[in-house]
Amino acid sequence: MLPRARLLSPSDTRRRALALVATTCLVSCGGVAQAQGQTQTQAQTRTGVQAGARSSSDASATGSRGASSSSGRGHSHAAPVRAAGEVDGGSEAIVVTGTREIGKKARDSIAPLDIVSRKQIAATGQGTLRDALSLILPSLTTPTAGFDAGAMTDTISLRGLNPNETLVLVDGKRRHTTANIYSNPGPQQGSTAPDIDMIPMAAIDHVEVLRDGASAQYGSDAVAGVVNIILKKQARGFHAQNITGITSEGDGYQQGVYLDGGAGLGNRGFVHVSGDFVHQDHTYRSAPDNRTGTYQNNILSQPEQTRESVAINAGYDITDDIQAYAMGTYAHRAAQSYQNYRLASSLRAYPEYQAIYPWGYSPLETLNENDYELKAGVKGVFHGWHWDVSSVYGRDYDDIGLINSVNLSLNRATGRTPTSFDVQGFNNQQWTNDFDFSRKFTFSGWPQSVNVAGGASYRYEGYSVGTGSPDSLYGSGSDALAGTNPGNAGNYSRDVTAGYVDIATTLAKGLQLDLAGRYEHYTDVGNTENGKVSLRYDITKRIALRGTISNGFHAPTLAQKYYSALNISPTAARGLIGAGSPGALANGSSGLKPERSTNAEGGFIVEPIRNLHVTTDVYQINMRDRIMPGGNISGATAINAMEQNGFALPSDIGSWNQSAITANWFANVASTRTQGIDITATYLTRLGPYGRIDWDAAINLNRTRLSHQTTNPLTGAPLLNASAVAYLTTAYPRSKIIFGGRWTHAKWTIGLHEIRWGQTTNQLTYYAPGPNQFSTTHFLEYQNKPKWTTNLDVSYRVTPRWTATIGGNNIFSAYPTRVPDGNRYLGAPQYYMSTSQLGINGGYYYFRVNYDL
Repeated sequence: MLPRARLLSPSDTRRRALALVATTCLVSCGGVAQAQGQTQTQAQTRTGVQAGARSSSDASATGSRGASSSSGRGHSHAAPVRAAGEVDGGSEAIVVTGTREIGKKARDSIAPLDIVSRKQIAATGQGTLRDALSLILPSLTTPTAGFDAGAMTDTISLRGLNPNETLVLVDGKRRHTTANIYSNPGPQQGSTAPDIDMIPMAAIDHVEVLRDGASAQYGSDAVAGVVNIILKKQARGFHAQNITGITSEGDGYQQGVYLDGGAGLGNRGFVHVSGDFVHQDHTYRSAPDNRTGTYQNNILSQPEQTRESVAINAGYDITDDIQAYAMGTYAHRAAQSYQNYRLASSLRAYPEYQAIYPWGYSPLETLNENDYELKAGVKGVFHGWHWDVSSVYGRDYDDIGLINSVNLSLNRATGRTPTSFDVQGFNNQQWTNDFDFSRKFTFSGWPQSVNVAGGASYRYEGYSVGTGSPDSLYGSGSDALAGTNPGNAGNYSRDVTAGYVDIATTLAKGLQLDLAGRYEHYTDVGNTENGKVSLRYDITKRIALRGTISNGFHAPTLAQKYYSALNISPTAARGLIGAGSPGALANGSSGLKPERSTNAEGGFIVEPIRNLHVTTDVYQINMRDRIMPGGNISGATAINAMEQNGFALPSDIGSWNQSAITANWFANVASTRTQGIDITATYLTRLGPYGRIDWDAAINLNRTRLSHQTTNPLTGAPLLNASAVAYLTTAYPRSKIIFGGRWTHAKWTIGLHEIRWGQTTNQLTYYAPGPNQFSTTHFLEYQNKPKWTTNLDVSYRVTPRWTATIGGNNIFSAYPTRVPDGNRYLGAPQYYMSTSQLGINGGYYYFRVNYDL
């Protein structure tokens, strides 16, 4: 029997949340605090546990941009002013991303690697990791806003590609993905990437961002790069942080409390516990509704959400050569997202509901999400071999509901209707098992050691779609979002096996070589083989060159293969139907294939003068068989396809504008070429008795072009229209620039940074009456012009343990370019949401208090 959406909500969630809130209320401040010591390497054994038990590093300079692996050999980045016992970070930090060598330093990285410390994350004042990283890294972008349930999941994109093309790791292990697919049109459509904000921000030591294709090293999804979140491993101390913020419009109030602390397990191990409590209110940015002239339509808004999360990280030396480790995270999110306003006249035939909604009503989609991950492993050294055996199980439950709504068909037939519904339920699970090994060999006649690494993995992936409640299914279904019908629900799974080998050595003085190869088998989409060749040549201590060529892939997710839904607006309907469903197959759909890529990258690292470090990397990513919805059928054809799949449509849909009734399905729609350049620079100015200034600047230039488009085998028509092509090619910023500095002196720290968000271009639907109204072939070109924003923060260390900060992001309240009146559905969405440029909220001002014990 198919699962009901209601069954996906574990009990006692609120009791756990209240317990966490009660704990946080004991402290009115908090902290992602200053660290001491050196970053623990993933493969370290007994000495690694003890190092992690004592401390974990601040991995980079204090500038607002992440410290890049940019220095020449023998020269380090400008480092933060250090507390007693703190070890220099930046280029001297040990990294574990993009390499299989033990003890590799950031300054020797063979590929572009940004290291973002927890101090940099905290300095943004943002309550979520996603939003913090978007203010630090030019190559990383987030959605401008979002629609429906997709707006309530936090994902990231690298280098102008879909979030599915970025692999997320936690302490070097693959993180499970969300069950909540972003189903609405836009550049993120089809993404079910890991939700990085379900990991407590208080648990994060630093983040390593590899800006390079790495499928040969890590498998599927690492096309645009890898984000590796490194957790804290201190065995002592307590840190607390409180962030309170509000937007320039006086709404969107945010409150975050972040707590973490560690304890020793005897003298052989550690346990570190972290927890977050974060709440944000709605923001309201809609223009007046065309139908009423009022601001009652809140479709253009930030969702309201409350999130509680906890993490436990532990390690223990079983012997001098064997270490056990474990990690667990749990997070709960309750969120609400507005739908379009319904006029009171829509209930004119139902007097009892005119009493409930005498001025009309705005349905809200709700999300009740429970997410957890458990990891256990053992690693050690045996006769020079470093080995690591681990198992990670992750699961995400999403119960999607609808409140402040009705079912008009049910009321017409029975005289009753509820106002809240269970409409959809999704469950995604991944169980990953890895065995990794490495060893350095010395060969006669070869002057340098050769690091040989390899391993094997098995991963189980499961995806379930639950049915909606009977009241959400009856007739045309619950208003705004109909429940999932039994024909579109089910349980799906696949198995993935893989093996890899990696060889790294020095060919000559200063010349590094890294070769990687990987084979993977998917039980549903077949085999993939991937390789990678990387070179780095240190010409002098101040100049180095590096380059990489590789191929990669992204396997279609189970959600992309099987998800379906029907969204009904006051005058329009849009169906997303399963790629293998009867309605899709009847209109030319075929099975999904993996996306495949060829990546080329080259760059240089220079230190022209002392304390000035510059990196430049150019890249090209050719992608084939890109996955996004295609087909775009409308009118009677769309109605027939949705009816074949069991969707119940409004009884009067035949009288609607037929162009406003559309359907599509996920397909391998096109091939693209993405080209770009990343430039980073840091410089330290010492002011003697007046402190120091850490300057930083970074730029990402990025362009994607369509090189081939797939056609429908039945009609010969292209699978994409101009609007969908724009989502692939121009919906991400053409450029993003971040520059500024951070002055530190005695008890004061002041940071000032400018961000320039480059232009995005989209093709907009016409909604005003006329010959092109709801056209799927004629669009208006809309240019979201470049925008400048200013971020400022001022911190004062009140005592050695207490620090207070006041600051703001986008302090002069810049907004996106307004959408022309005729291209706003019902007039309300004055800013375009289906892009990844400047957000819709305007300025954000905050007060932060830290406590370090």
